[in-house]
Amino acid sequence: MTTDPSSGRVHPTLVPMSADEFSAWQEASIRSFAQDLAQSTGRPLDAALQQAGQQFAELLPDGLDTERVHLLRVVDETEGVVGTLWIGPQPGRASAAHVYDIEIKPEYRGRGFGRAAMLAAEVVALVDGATVLGLNVFGFNETALRLYKSLGYSVVATQMSKTL
Repeated sequence: MTTDPSSGRVHPTLVPMSADEFSAWQEASIRSFAQDLAQSTGRPLDAALQQAGQQFAELLPDGLDTERVHLLRVVDETEGVVGTLWIGPQPGRASAAHVYDIEIKPEYRGRGFGRAAMLAAEVVALVDGATVLGLNVFGFNETALRLYKSLGYSVVATQMSKTL
């Protein structure tokens, strides 16, 4: 990424993951997703880990080589790797892409890297022929919700629960 001196905005460089990076990312991402699932549903972590692993296996059947999937590092020319981004087709919707995961390292949050990565994701989706870019966000992630709303995303479905 570079910073535009006139606006202070960062511009992402998205770099495909290597096989070694993919292995490390997948392990960490499954664990992170499982923790979010457990937090949002109250399910035990071991059950959430099983569900997360199953979803990754379904969405990435060929791992890094899964067709039409982009597994990317978000790179800043000064800071190095500041995060990761996973974009792929949305099952059942030929013209829709989906951001399955975006993770900006905690020390880089609030500096525009997430916004820049999401804007770059739109370009990746357009190049792939998508006319819609979707994502899911956990309700407890208020920072991400604000970011997505500020980028023009709208809520298309809401799941709610109440702990009894």
